[in-house]
Amino acid sequence: MFYREAGQFKTDYASDQAVFPILQDRIGIVVIVLAAYSLVLAQNDFLLNAMMIPFLIFTLAAIGLNLLTGYTGLLSLGTGAFMGVGAYSCYKLTTIFPGVNIIIWIIVSGFFAAFIGVIFGLPSLRIKGFYLAVATLAAQFFLEWCFIRIPWLYNYNVSAAIEVPQRELFGVIVTGPRATAETRYLIVLTIVVVMTWMASNIVHGRIGRMWMAVRDMDIAAELMGIRLLPTKLLAFAVSSFYCGVAGAMLVFLWYGGAESTVFSINQSFFVLFMIIIGGLGSLLGSYLGAALIFMLPIVLRFVPPKFGIPVHAATVEHITFMTVGALIVFFLIVEPHGLARLWQIAKQKLRVWPFPY
Repeated sequence: MFYREAGQFKTDYASDQAVFPILQDRIGIVVIVLAAYSLVLAQNDFLLNAMMIPFLIFTLAAIGLNLLTGYTGLLSLGTGAFMGVGAYSCYKLTTIFPGVNIIIWIIVSGFFAAFIGVIFGLPSLRIKGFYLAVATLAAQFFLEWCFIRIPWLYNYNVSAAIEVPQRELFGVIVTGPRATAETRYLIVLTIVVVMTWMASNIVHGRIGRMWMAVRDMDIAAELMGIRLLPTKLLAFAVSSFYCGVAGAMLVFLWYGGAESTVFSINQSFFVLFMIIIGGLGSLLGSYLGAALIFMLPIVLRFVPPKFGIPVHAATVEHITFMTVGALIVFFLIVEPHGLARLWQIAKQKLRVWPFPY
């Protein structure tokens, strides 16, 4: 009975079209953000390193793919490769210009990924659907080949791997083996919150409406005056930018080093499954999908032993694969809009409870 619109009047168009028109929603967002920042007070390295940091990074990658696939309707299987472009770009920039703030290079690396995304997005004007997926799959294999066969990208390292150097920000170590989990978590959380706010503004504005018009029917959108090639290329650019930043944070703020196999086709499918289960065309769905798919193996690994049920690592992996596959089939058949739609239905039920309508 606390989730009601009664007494909340709207006196202008801005209030009527707000992203969160209900006061309780705005309060809930503030509480969630404050709770996320307060996790550093727990000083739990496992919670931050093994759960929260990767969850936020993959959420950002899912948001990037959702902007392209969910909002624009362009299927991409090259997410892992675009994340790799961001990681290798950040590595080269920070080794060439070691005196520049590493956070700046993490953001700038997204622009290199956006440029590559635009190049491979050029065929999107002529092809779509399965054929576009094959084109992005070709981008995945080509870029993955570059990560292995071009030694300049990894500074001619014998192991062909990225080794993250130590960098400081205002006297605090933020990358490298001596960086604390709390510092890295605060940086990742801040970047993800800011970029989520930016993505929300984009999808609720003119650009977002153009993307959704192209998604629903590109021919009708073109007849309405929307230029298809710039609109689709902008979607590829913004999506690749988000994936590039996520890839840079994956290596510099979580792994501490990586090989090219980190950005394989499996990574692309991993992020794609997140938005399918979480919900296409929903920023909330990116968070829910990333939370479910990434947290599920951790829950299966540590919860059953609490009840005296031993579970081996291989068993956890098999159960995860089967569960994710079953969830994908379930949501594609029963609720194509994923967990985000179920959350919207639950909120609507709360708004009218105890009435059925």
